[in-house]
Amino acid sequence: MSILLDLRQAVIHKVHGKDKDGLREMIEGSIDAQEAALPGLGVIFEILWKNIDHTKQDELLTILDQQLAQIEMKPLK
Repeated sequence: MSILLDLRQAVIHKVHGKDKDGLREMIEGSIDAQEAALPGLGVIFEILWKNIDHTKQDELLTILDQQLAQIEMKPLK
């Protein structure tokens, strides 16, 4: 459990104090990057999710549902 807390704290420390442009750069730089960046995006998503109301959560879920439906799934090897 402490590993997760350390990861959360490391990500928060990395983005703390960044302006909108800095946050956008970090997010866009992590998307489609090496899988090592995915936990950081997870922490950012967790912060976002915890701090938006249910209406906005539902909007995100609708977008996610629509986008996932468009992805062609390939069998796992």
